[in-house]
Amino acid sequence: MNRLIVINVVGLTEALIGEHTPAIAAFRRRGALARVAPAFPAVTCTAQSNYLTGTTPARHGIVGNGWYHRELAEVQFWKQSNHLVGGDKIWDDLRARLPGFTCAQLFWWYNMHSRADYSITPRPLYLADGRKVFDIHTWPFALRPNIKNSLGEFPFFGFWGPSAGVKSPLGGPDAASRWIANAAKWVEEEYHPTLNLVYLPHLDYNLQRHGPFVPVDPAVQFMPAQPARPAINPAIVPDLQAIDAIVGDLITFFEERKCRVVLVSEYGITNVQHAVPLNRIFREQGWLAIKDELGRETLDAGSSKVFAVTDHQVAHIYVNDLRLTEEVRQLVSAITCVDQVLGPAEKAALGIDHPRAGDLIAVATKDAWFSYYYWLDDTRAPDFARTVDIHRKPGYDPAELFLDPKLLFPKLHIAGRLLKKRLGFRMLMDVIPLDTSLIKGSHGRVPADPLDWPVFLTNQPRFLPADRMESTDVYHALVRHVLREGG
Repeated sequence: MNRLIVINVVGLTEALIGEHTPAIAAFRRRGALARVAPAFPAVTCTAQSNYLTGTTPARHGIVGNGWYHRELAEVQFWKQSNHLVGGDKIWDDLRARLPGFTCAQLFWWYNMHSRADYSITPRPLYLADGRKVFDIHTWPFALRPNIKNSLGEFPFFGFWGPSAGVKSPLGGPDAASRWIANAAKWVEEEYHPTLNLVYLPHLDYNLQRHGPFVPVDPAVQFMPAQPARPAINPAIVPDLQAIDAIVGDLITFFEERKCRVVLVSEYGITNVQHAVPLNRIFREQGWLAIKDELGRETLDAGSSKVFAVTDHQVAHIYVNDLRLTEEVRQLVSAITCVDQVLGPAEKAALGIDHPRAGDLIAVATKDAWFSYYYWLDDTRAPDFARTVDIHRKPGYDPAELFLDPKLLFPKLHIAGRLLKKRLGFRMLMDVIPLDTSLIKGSHGRVPADPLDWPVFLTNQPRFLPADRMESTDVYHALVRHVLREGG
């Protein structure tokens, strides 16, 4: 039995490995790299579930980061129970084969109530008086106070929201990923797990804010002097250097302890410049049910004839009135910046024909993504629209990475809200913009260029027989790293 650490470097692609990532580049040179044909959709929860089960959404059921729960008539994003993921997981398989096998699952999603031996995941405490206290959930429960005593509180501000990936009064831009990396070393020293799954999200934030590459001028992109690929955006160079330092330190630490090391990523982010508001288009058709709540508008999914659950570059379209299905497909297919609309046959071919999936699935063009917005007047937007609220929004909202540029004194605005909170008053941290043009990078579709695909790197090249693999092959490659001798 061999011990293995799997470092999930979110957003890492072959195109980003080079002069700004010397440690990762050196690891590649002495090992091997395979491009991973992305999961569909190429989003966190689906990709991780493919990797950890060796199956597609048609079997494990994770059709995106969120979906419409038909029985509850509710859209739910970023739920955390591992029971949502169908089938056995990699730790179930290896434990059955290897007496004494143990697994640590550090910040990979669907972390709660799994059969992994050691787990850490972000999980706020939701108090009865409406307060939310940022914290982590662990298994065993005793792990939580012990690791916080050693490492301090998890820097939740750096995990998601306007402070993620940027320097703030609360800490450095890489604070969350650095804490998770230190947690991986702490768990290694305390428990010595056979398999250690570690999630490092740092690259994800600014790749979405700025886009990974310098935008190509459409007027000159076909000129002979134009490079074959755009250059890396200078705005993300510090992020590449920061994640490289964290990953390089982990590689050294775990190789010194005779662990095999694998680097993986979930998807590649590419530049975008257009947002497609499907729900606003459906509203204009009279298909949405909109409820007035204290002067604000909320989407009633259960009463709508048609609505979309948006997730980066993919949107699940739920057709409650099935008589409209073909009309919806024709309408969406004709929308600018929609590349294709998948029906039953196409869903089956892509392995996403699961009851949780939309009746139709829209895929954006390479330079576009889908916004969840359904209101037509920003003054009527729901109160959660201008907050970081990943569970209440009926779609993924990358605008949560920004402070509203229309706020004249954003730090003073935030300070005032925090003061109200400390004094015991209710407050709304309404600092998020409603401007989709701010987002410059996205993912979800399969990029045309394999250099923008996720990657699998290993220091055991004999266990990586090809330079291309399917997302479900990641499971089998990891099993080989644990079971096979030599290398």
